[in-house]
Amino acid sequence: MKKRLGIISFFTLLFIVFILVWNYSYEKGLEEAYIPISDAAPTSIIPSEKGVFERSEYALEYLNMPVDEEHQRTLATYYNNRAYPGAPPSIPHPLIKGERGMGGKACLQCHQNGGFTEKFNAYAPVTPHPEMINCRQCHVAQTEKTLFKETTFFKMFAASVGNNNALPGSPPVIPHQIQMRENCLSCHAGAAAPKEIRVTHPERINCRQCHVPAQEIVNTAVFSRKTHTNDQ
Repeated sequence: MKKRLGIISFFTLLFIVFILVWNYSYEKGLEEAYIPISDAAPTSIIPSEKGVFERSEYALEYLNMPVDEEHQRTLATYYNNRAYPGAPPSIPHPLIKGERGMGGKACLQCHQNGGFTEKFNAYAPVTPHPEMINCRQCHVAQTEKTLFKETTFFKMFAASVGNNNALPGSPPVIPHQIQMRENCLSCHAGAAAPKEIRVTHPERINCRQCHVPAQEIVNTAVFSRKTHTNDQ
């Protein structure tokens, strides 16, 4: 009797081990079925406009905001606040909390959601990356007391507005990189947006569904399809 119970227990244990091994193998098989994302991704990949989706709840508010003729920013003001196109904008006003003020304790009070600031009599632009709170790492204060002088270096020109469509009537391409500008609405919607680049449809938050990053365009001949006949 004891021998029979021992044999039954042995096979029962083998069956349990088989079930555990099979279940582990099955779970591992499911994991290997997915393509792992490599940490060393190519640098040419442009990140998606994640900031637009994160702030999509404000899209309709941006759409209904009228243009304030007395306090609106122009495209010239927008670019004059940068050393070159694509550079981080400088800080055009006195620092609220002095040289040590940064991020969540100072800058984000106005620039996280925007709005009119009576102290500076202007609309505060919305930052596209509020999670990066060490603002002074890239943004520097404007100053007139400096030893630097104007140079003869060639200055890059900003992309022209209204002339970056692949075809007449097609959506304009994106003439700049998207990295660090993941929230398209921060520059193209709201009261602080320059009127020249203010989008008419901020509620359509999937911007890259129609607008693609600019690539080098090569002039080609007009495409024509040959008509084949039965003799050919």
